[in-house]
Amino acid sequence: MNTGTGNAGGTDRFHGHGRRVTRQVRYGEVAVGGDAPVSVQSMCTCPASETGKTIGEIDALVRVGCEIVRVSVRDGDDIAALPRICDASAIPVIADIHFDFKLAVEAAGTGVAGLRINPGNIGGAREIGAVVEAAGRAGIPIRVGVNAGSLERDLRDLARHDPPRALFESASRHRRMMEEMGFRDLVFSLKSSDPLVTVEANRLFAVDNEYPLHLGVTEAGPALSGAARSAVALTVLLAEGIGDTVRVSLSGDPVREVIVALAILSALGLRDDVPRIISCPTCGRCRFDVAAIAEQLELQLAGMRGPIKVAVMGCEVNGPGEARDADVGIAGTRGGAVLFRKGVVIRTLREDFFEELLHEIEDLTGKT
Repeated sequence: MNTGTGNAGGTDRFHGHGRRVTRQVRYGEVAVGGDAPVSVQSMCTCPASETGKTIGEIDALVRVGCEIVRVSVRDGDDIAALPRICDASAIPVIADIHFDFKLAVEAAGTGVAGLRINPGNIGGAREIGAVVEAAGRAGIPIRVGVNAGSLERDLRDLARHDPPRALFESASRHRRMMEEMGFRDLVFSLKSSDPLVTVEANRLFAVDNEYPLHLGVTEAGPALSGAARSAVALTVLLAEGIGDTVRVSLSGDPVREVIVALAILSALGLRDDVPRIISCPTCGRCRFDVAAIAEQLELQLAGMRGPIKVAVMGCEVNGPGEARDADVGIAGTRGGAVLFRKGVVIRTLREDFFEELLHEIEDLTGKT
């Protein structure tokens, strides 16, 4: 598999070493592509017809910084629930449609901010034409979501010996089809459960296409290994300037998807509004339960916007240095921990480390 940059012959599509130049589309108030920051998406774990649960999941995702959310639409009951979900959601809602193009046509008029269709199962030109017409009337974009596990039948042989090319061919044929229909309010995604296939497919598409790309490793796996596999693909592509919006697909609670995605964007310098928690890996020298406090803080601060750095360090080895370098930090010491703020020792703590840290952060940022 080619491990080069994939930009040969298409360097005019990139701002030097910066991000790839793309068209911009809008999901409600959230811009994707162009000069907009890379946005973070997730997806509810329940169908739209479980309206209360769906709204609750969206609220939880919003609290940790999710900016766009997708919901599964399988039938008429799901369609009927969409207006209430859209009204209740603080972020744009995308209707995720497979198999039945008529559901996409109906969903377009319910208040959703966009549609996601799968070219491997949504139908041919007639069906896609009806979806395009409905999206055009509603003034909403369509994401063409190509997945390795559900490619069109005629591409499956190609997928066996050149998986990235098969993903690319699926996306390209549907780009051409929808452009011929006069529709260009498009986002594309090319996803595999193999991070390297995902990387190469997106490189291929990025060379000669101006459309924004939604990045992700589909079926990445459970929380820890899935986060690692997702980070491999997203880091490579984003570092090359490819990608406009991301989802880290993990089995289980979608809140973790958002936290991991934001951490990746922050580590790459693509988002400077994400709180960063520095915490030691723990060893026998730790004076307190570093992991418990760091994990509590991660959830508490996930929805906060701002470039604050917080250190949770368990002992005297690297603790004082890291805590001093942070905006707010604690370093374990005999009998407790020392609290730092902007490099200055504030006081020594004997208990309530989490509450004291949180109070200091809220006082510094003016946010509660």
